[in-house]
Amino acid sequence: MSLVMKKSKYIVLTIIVVLLGSCKDKFLDAPTKSALDDSVIFSSVDLARGAVDGIKVSFGETNSYRGRLLPYYGTNTDIEWYNASENTGDKSDLAVYDAKTINGEMNTTNNAWAMMYQGIERANLCISGIRTYGDPQPGNEMGYLLGEALTLRTIYYADLLKTWGDVPARFEPLTTETIYVPKASRDVIYKQLIADLEEAATLVPWPNESGLTATVENINKAFVKGLRARLCLAASGYSQYPDGVRRSTDPDLSVANMYPIALQECLDVINSGTVHLESSFETLWRSYNEEVLAAGGESLWEIPFSEGRGRMLFTFAVRHDNNDQYQQNGNSRGGASGPLPNVFYDYDVKDLRRDVSCVPYKYGPVDLSGIARQELVGLDTWYFGKYRYEWMTRLVTSTNDDGINKMYMRYAEVLLMAAEIENELNGPSAAAPYLTQIRQRAFDPADWSTKVDAYIAALGSKEEMFNAIVKEHGFEFVGEMERKQALIRWNLLKTKIDEAKTKLYALRDRTGEYADVPAAVYYKYDTDGESLVIYGLNRGETTDPGAGFTSVTYVAPEELEDTKIESIYTNDPNTKQYWPIWQVFLDASNGTLINDYGY
Repeated sequence: MSLVMKKSKYIVLTIIVVLLGSCKDKFLDAPTKSALDDSVIFSSVDLARGAVDGIKVSFGETNSYRGRLLPYYGTNTDIEWYNASENTGDKSDLAVYDAKTINGEMNTTNNAWAMMYQGIERANLCISGIRTYGDPQPGNEMGYLLGEALTLRTIYYADLLKTWGDVPARFEPLTTETIYVPKASRDVIYKQLIADLEEAATLVPWPNESGLTATVENINKAFVKGLRARLCLAASGYSQYPDGVRRSTDPDLSVANMYPIALQECLDVINSGTVHLESSFETLWRSYNEEVLAAGGESLWEIPFSEGRGRMLFTFAVRHDNNDQYQQNGNSRGGASGPLPNVFYDYDVKDLRRDVSCVPYKYGPVDLSGIARQELVGLDTWYFGKYRYEWMTRLVTSTNDDGINKMYMRYAEVLLMAAEIENELNGPSAAAPYLTQIRQRAFDPADWSTKVDAYIAALGSKEEMFNAIVKEHGFEFVGEMERKQALIRWNLLKTKIDEAKTKLYALRDRTGEYADVPAAVYYKYDTDGESLVIYGLNRGETTDPGAGFTSVTYVAPEELEDTKIESIYTNDPNTKQYWPIWQVFLDASNGTLINDYGY
């Protein structure tokens, strides 16, 4: 069994036997054959801690988050796409809103759906056991473990809901009577999750308030509150129901009820002073790749992967064609997905996030000494610069995984949620302070008067402020696979993807807002012989830079073909907001599970 935690010291064989039994029927129908029972495990802090750590194992299993959910959910929005979307196959089907129930990447019994419910069952056992035998109280470690278990269960459910819509609700340990249950309304599940996080926030300390919350791999109060705000917005927002795309009709989940709760949670985090934006965008992402795990910065919580688990760079990093001086992770690593090329040109040229997020090169073949150089890639295949082997402090040698955590939530999202909610409830002037913080980090202080102060002062209506927040969200989170759910809850999924298609055509034809984009790009190698010096990507860079540069036609119809642009979706995204439940799970459900949404 592979453990997802970097420092998993407390999972012992007896707990695995009790909690993670491999035979479902034996586990449900016969007495446990372990030397320890629940009363022993959950009355001991050390044993209970090991059991709660066991909840996290399901994140890192082979076909769970690690190799299936994280690489594929979230691609193909208005800011990012699967770089091989134009190819026919199971992988691209997941991205282009054309997944089938028998998808070869997903239709296995050990896939993300099963692993998420495995994690939920482990959480249910821990929650029940700690409540019964552990005396959980605010301020004691049993209380913390209960809060962590409640939050981990919420994470699994939140991701089930965003990926599949209505799903079975399991909030108690399995029994023989509850093996087969139909899907429940997401509204019911959302209300349970929102209540669970309210309780969890009373049990877990703020970042660094306790040794338990000194690392971003452990649950803390800032994350719990931020996640609760995110779920309140999702629950009250738009999503696809069997009868169409709409908001919930449950009055408990109305905007009027959910927004004030979400705002208070955001304000609690902001006013706590326990987390902050990193000093620069590049510092944030360098620290991430350097695996800085200290709590209290911008990262609120990360899915913790061991060095032999996790595929964040393996999947999303700037591409490396071969093992080279920066990675021994294998050939053709990184670059599975990337930003839409227009996104680079949509950033303000002075926006410091642009060159961190959007990269137009890869690392090509190695020379005889094992050194690879950067190589310019085509207009149709850019890479996410937030994920870089070259920024790591250790050399990855695993052939399948890189061990880099998934940054699940960061403080910038809390600020943007606060801006969005304040705008809706109290108008643009109330939203301005939070958007200001995001914009200030994005620009040099010398440019604040125009890029921050004047820009935000010009947002005089709710509509203008909302549109600015939607735009800012894209610039801030490109490559983090957070955009799709946000577009869904705003009821902008297809609208924004269609806008992106129009932009892509205009870019490659150099018309409209892209008429002044240079057609030619010039490049040469810097003095290190490895790094590219590129001229011609910025608007206005049209003068030949002189000797030493090589010129290529970069922005032209043949560099971004119709088939590539049109491949961003196959079916109307609003009719395929969710993946189908895979056939193996339908077949094993004793007829209780069905697919909606036209599957």
